[in-house]
Amino acid sequence: MALSVHKHGASLLSLSVGVWCVCVLVLLLGHTSLSAASEVQVWNFDQDDPSTIPAGFHIGTLFDGRVAGDWQVTVTDKAISPPHVLAQLHGKGAEHAYKLVLVQSTEAADMDLSVKLLPIAGKADMGGGLIWRAADDRNYYLVRANPLEQNVRIYRVVDGVRHMIKNFDHVIDIRQWHHLRVQMRGCDVHVWFDEQSVFTLCDRTFAKGRVGLWTKSDAVTYFDDLRLERAP
Repeated sequence: MALSVHKHGASLLSLSVGVWCVCVLVLLLGHTSLSAASEVQVWNFDQDDPSTIPAGFHIGTLFDGRVAGDWQVTVTDKAISPPHVLAQLHGKGAEHAYKLVLVQSTEAADMDLSVKLLPIAGKADMGGGLIWRAADDRNYYLVRANPLEQNVRIYRVVDGVRHMIKNFDHVIDIRQWHHLRVQMRGCDVHVWFDEQSVFTLCDRTFAKGRVGLWTKSDAVTYFDDLRLERAP
């Protein structure tokens, strides 16, 4: 009996030591995960003054040197997170008039980037998209949704010239907000539109850069809830 009790006690001791080691390991891993947490930035524009451009947002230039669009914070009851949106309001433009804003201090290589967008108007073009890994307003990755063409496309823009990488035909309702999201790790790109996966691919053109928003030609578009999560 004494021998049996001794073995039972030894088993309990071994179990206790094992549980203690597991707990310490979990705590250490938890601490590591916390210290390597991603950096998240969100812009809902609700604290920005109407008719202004948010701090840190830099409007690009068109091919002829003019300012690339009329970007300003706008009060609207259509805002998905009321009361403000960031709008591109200039409703005129040539076919290759790329109207964009880049956000300062957002340089990253690996990231998860998303935005909500609402197409408002446009006859030659409509909708808009996300820019990432931008070296400047002439060199960047772009994914955009166009309700007139009913498609989502991803491009690399080099020296101001778009090169389409992939196309995805998709019904895009102009009466509602849409969610555009891109995740990039190394060369691997994953794009979602309204929570549906539309692209997975690898491209090595740009290593890192800033993020931004984009429209084209005469497209008038509202943007809200821009979110950037930079990977550690």
